[in-house]
Formats: sequence, C-alpha cells, structure tokens
Amino acid sequence: MPIYEYRCADCGATFEALVRASRVVTCPQCGGSSLDKLLSAPTLLSGRTARPSGSTCCGRDERCEAPPCSDGGTCRRG
Repeated sequence: MPIYEYRCADCGATFEALVRASRVVTCPQCGGSSLDKLLSAPTLLSGRTARPSGSTCCGRDERCEAPPCSDGGTCRRG
C-alpha cells in the first residue's frame, strides 16, 4: 500500500496518508476533501544497513546502542 503526500486546498496543510483501494482521504486538520497529490522523491537504501550513514539524530555514522537514537527530540550523546 503506497504512502502519498497531499496538500489540502482548503487550509494548506501538508500530510502523508497510507492509501488503500477503498479509502477516501481527507485532511486531518480541517476535514476537507479538496486535496492535491504532491510529487515526493522516494528514499532508496542499499547495502547492508537499513539506514544510510550520517543520518542518525546527531549526524554520526554509528547508531546509539539502545534505540531510539534520540529521546524527546534531542540527541542523547550531547
């Protein structure tokens, strides 16, 4: 099931939605159904890791020992 990114024409909110065949997508902010589907670039991963290097919460190559890498939006490494 694909995840699409939308922009609401009524309130301007942008959001992502997991779209199933029978699901009608509405804006989570205002409930509007006048939506524009946005063009999103896919994320591609290759190699042995599921996360590209340098993309931890603090930008380091290695991950923290215990997930999540960050707690409360701040890096635990300081």
